[in-house]
Amino acid sequence: MKKYHEVVLEMEKRMKEGQHRPGEKLPSVRSAAASYGCSVSTILRAYGELERTHLIYSIPQSGYYMVEKTEEAGPAGGSGTIDFASASPDLNVFPYLDFQHCLNKAIDQYKYNLFTYGDAQGLDSLRRTLVSHLAEYQVFAKAERIIITSGIQQALEILARMPFPSGRTEILVEQPGYDIYLRYLEAEGLPVSGIGRSAAGINLRELEERFASGRFKLFYTMPRYHNPLGTSYSTAERQAIARLAGKYDVYIVEDDYMADLGAGRQFDPVYAYDQTSHVIYLKSFSKIIFPGLRLGAVVLPEPLLETFRAYKGYTDTSLLSQAALEVYIKNGMYEHHRHKIKAMYAKRIQAVYEALRRHNTEGLIEASAESSGVYMQFKLPVTVNLERLVKRLGERKICIVSGNGFYLSDYRNRDKFIRISISRAGLDQIDEGIRGIVQEVKRGGGW
Repeated sequence: MKKYHEVVLEMEKRMKEGQHRPGEKLPSVRSAAASYGCSVSTILRAYGELERTHLIYSIPQSGYYMVEKTEEAGPAGGSGTIDFASASPDLNVFPYLDFQHCLNKAIDQYKYNLFTYGDAQGLDSLRRTLVSHLAEYQVFAKAERIIITSGIQQALEILARMPFPSGRTEILVEQPGYDIYLRYLEAEGLPVSGIGRSAAGINLRELEERFASGRFKLFYTMPRYHNPLGTSYSTAERQAIARLAGKYDVYIVEDDYMADLGAGRQFDPVYAYDQTSHVIYLKSFSKIIFPGLRLGAVVLPEPLLETFRAYKGYTDTSLLSQAALEVYIKNGMYEHHRHKIKAMYAKRIQAVYEALRRHNTEGLIEASAESSGVYMQFKLPVTVNLERLVKRLGERKICIVSGNGFYLSDYRNRDKFIRISISRAGLDQIDEGIRGIVQEVKRGGGW
C-alpha cells in the first residue's frame, strides 16, 4: 500500500473515532507531515484525496476543515434488524458522490459518443484501462481478450450455453456453490454435476478423475473468498487446478468476484498459474462499488473469443456506466475505496470470530479458522432443524440464509449449515446477532 493511502486510512479512522469534529480545522500540512512521519507532498496528496471524496474541504490561506463525520451507519435491513443474509454491499459505504463526479466527467469527456450503440465487446478505452488494472491482480491480458458484460451473471450464462472446442457439454460445479448459477443451470436443463468442496479445500484426486472422464467442458469455481464458505484454495490447489485443466482440456471458469478484498500475493488467482490458456477469468465490479452498475469483465482464451462474442451478440451495457468506471479507476478512486471496504469488512469478520469465542463455548457451531471476504459458513449439529432455525431467528430480527440452497437439487452429500454475510451487518450488532444464533442452535432450531 502506498504511503499516502496509509495516511488517508488513518485520517479516516480518526474521523470515525471522533478525534475531528464536523467543521473543525485539521492540522496544518507541515504539522501533519511531522505527526505521520512522512513528506509534505504525501500529506498534500492525502488531504487532496479526502477533499475529493467530500470528507474535508479547503479554504485558501486558511487550511483544511472536516465536512462530516463518517461513522458507520446502521444496516440497511430496517430498524433493529441484524442482517446476516444480504449479499449486497453496505449501502452506507456506496461511493455515490465519487461516482456522480465520474459520471459528469465521463459525459464531458465523451459527449455524444456515449449515446450511440458502441462496441459489443465494450468501450475500448475501458478495456485498455483494465489491462493495467487486472495486472495488479496478476491477470495479464491484452485488451482484445477482454469483453465487458452486464454483470458476471450474463457471462456465466453465455459460457454455459455456448459450445466449446472439445465438443463436450457437461458443466462441473463446486458443492456447495453459487446458488443463483446453480438454479439457472437447472432451470435451463443444462447437464451439470457437482464435486464436494469444504473449508479444508477440494479433493484433487477426485477432481482429476472427473476431468479424466472426458465429460466436462468447464469447471466453475470461486478459488478465493468462496460463496458460501468464505474460504480460499491454497496455492498448491490453485496450481494443481491450472495444471489439470491443461492436461485434460477442461476450461476453468474462475469467478474472482471478491478479488478486491485480496490480502496479498498468496491469493494469486488460478489464472496466474495457467500455462495452457485454459482459464476464463471473471471480474465483477458490483461488490466494490454498487450492484446496480451491472458491469463485469471477462478475460477469454483466444479459442473462445469469437464464439463468446457471437453468443453475446449485441451491445447491452451502458456506455455511460463504462466510461464512468474508466474515470473511477484512472483517478485512483477505485483503489482508495477498495482499501476502505477491505479494512471495514476485515473488522466485521474479526468481530464474528470474537463473538463466537464468547458465546459458542460448547462448540455447537463449527466455523472455518480462515474465512475472509464477506461470507462465513456455520456448520451445525445434525439435530438442528434448519427451517425452524431460520424462522425463529427471523422472529428475533436476525436474518440468516440456510445452506440448502447452495447445492444442486440432486446432490446428496450435504453439510448442514447456515451462511453468514457481514456486508450489511453493523459492527455494533454482530455480537448480539451471534449470541442469538448460538442460543437458537442450542434449542435445535425451535423444537
